[in-house]
Amino acid sequence: MTDAAALSAEIVATLTARHHTIAVAESLTGGLLVAELIRTPGASAVVLGGVVAYNTELKHTVLGVDAEVLAAHGAVHPDVAAQMSAGVRVALAVAGEPAHIGISTTGVAGPDPQDGQPVGTVYLGFAIGSEVRTKGLELGGSREEIRSRVVYESLLELRNLIG
Repeated sequence: MTDAAALSAEIVATLTARHHTIAVAESLTGGLLVAELIRTPGASAVVLGGVVAYNTELKHTVLGVDAEVLAAHGAVHPDVAAQMSAGVRVALAVAGEPAHIGISTTGVAGPDPQDGQPVGTVYLGFAIGSEVRTKGLELGGSREEIRSRVVYESLLELRNLIG
């Protein structure tokens, strides 16, 4: 199993070679995912930045997640992850140019359920150009184990998507 640092280095190298950029929107990971990406030397060439939208309202006001989706489903839902990943591409645009890739994390790390979702329910969002995908995870472990695993799974899925 490849560790998060190795995945991050591989992703940064691939994006650098392609002259592509990435923006990160995080909820349950609280900045851990963007921190892992920028731990890689040279990441400044591709990582535009990150938004930690821990508060549900910020998902709407900063990232453009539809308020009706949030009201109907709460923050832990695949549609929220999808809209967060698409929204961060635009929210962190540089000189009017959206990031090539937006990635997002939302879910429940615990200790208590949230929005009717059990601890360990996670959704990842990936917006690559106009294509948006989500991936759901059901994870076990402590709060910190879940958050760490989400970072790893996000990087792994991103690496697979960008080839």
